[in-house]
Amino acid sequence: MKTIPYKLMLEENEMPKAYLNMKAFMKEKPEPMLNPGTLKPCTAEDLEPIFPKECVSQELNDTDKYITIPEGIQQFYKMYRPSTLFRAYRLEEALGTPAHIYYKFEGTNTSGSHKLNSAIAQAYYAKQQGLTHLTTETGAGQWGTALAMACSYMNMELLIYMVKCSAMQKPYRKIVMETYGKEVHASPSNTTNVGRKILAKDPDNTGSLGTAISEAVEASTTFDDCRYALGSVLDQVLLHQSIIGLETKTALEKYDVEPDIMIGCVGGGSSFGGFVAPYMADKLEGKKAPKFIAVEPESCPTMTRGKFAYDFCDVGQVTPLAKMYTLGSGFIPSPDHAGGLRYHGMSPILSKLYNNGDIDEVRAVKQSEVFKAATDFCKIEGILPAPESAHGIKVAVDEAIKCKETGEKKNIVFCLTGTGYFDMAAYKAYNDGIMVDKKPTSEDLEKGFAYIPKLDGIQ
Repeated sequence: MKTIPYKLMLEENEMPKAYLNMKAFMKEKPEPMLNPGTLKPCTAEDLEPIFPKECVSQELNDTDKYITIPEGIQQFYKMYRPSTLFRAYRLEEALGTPAHIYYKFEGTNTSGSHKLNSAIAQAYYAKQQGLTHLTTETGAGQWGTALAMACSYMNMELLIYMVKCSAMQKPYRKIVMETYGKEVHASPSNTTNVGRKILAKDPDNTGSLGTAISEAVEASTTFDDCRYALGSVLDQVLLHQSIIGLETKTALEKYDVEPDIMIGCVGGGSSFGGFVAPYMADKLEGKKAPKFIAVEPESCPTMTRGKFAYDFCDVGQVTPLAKMYTLGSGFIPSPDHAGGLRYHGMSPILSKLYNNGDIDEVRAVKQSEVFKAATDFCKIEGILPAPESAHGIKVAVDEAIKCKETGEKKNIVFCLTGTGYFDMAAYKAYNDGIMVDKKPTSEDLEKGFAYIPKLDGIQ
């Protein structure tokens, strides 16, 4: 056994040269996206007016296990990758656990999160196609910040729709996007037909990712040489994020560490899907694999209380339909929820894996408990985590305490997706003792489920 340092570092030449395509390892593939007009499986011709061509090719590719990362993207990655895998010695000591705890930290780039891994890929492919504009949505702001940075690097224009309650809670995120020279609107806005329609019915609407997606897709049709970019959920995004898991596996194998449990937060599923990708591929091929635990907020319980059904990815119901765990495209989480895990649906890949039992467990956790774990982690490990990331921290701590109670010596690995330095309003609410835990009632969920389309013979 090798001596394990605080930082399990990789060299630049140890970075992955190809993305891992989890769909190619799945014997039972996720159901195809459906054209909202015909309800037939989406073709490349259906999707290319929405997304860059290469992204469409990746979205539909379920045969190639590995897809080469272009040199242009690799060079950009080298500015902040490989990211560090830490051994959390101080946290282990504070908990008094025999478990070994590791975390892959994705917050060391300017955008502050893992989102940049896919942002630069999507911007690169758009630029290579000759496109000049992208539009997008953002929840807590990490994705919008990442894509603003990537588009600035690629000299592309970008229009961002930011969920209104997040824009109010995190004004400095908006300022960072604008500092990169990009245009940002709080969603729902008066700049699109779908936004105006929502505001006419509910002027105080606090927004949702589904609404912001509708606005961004609509706006993309008003520009020449423009396409839409999505920061999570889609298969192409999980593909790009597989670089997290590939680096994690390389680093652990370098130090002869075999993970027993892998933990990550889920909103749309991009970080968790990318983090577990190579180990899930092992499991799908019948090899030994760790236990996989996904963690979501109790206020937006997509996997633990949602339905596995075809649903629209947006409120305006103009996007393709995906077979996924969903709370209904019209579901709006409580504006008191401080994290970015606010999406009504879940990655079709992760949804299929969970429905088939390949993801071992999904836990929904309370916001106040997440922030307790976050503040404790900050004091012990010295990193202020994003609220999203802290969902994973909370469950990693719970698992480490179980090991203390049973005496089991397990290797627990979680993904620390980003930093929380733009989440000060939420941290203040927790510190002041005024943070509220909101759990949707059955009646709340039924209102959202009513938006799920009834598709005869398809569900």
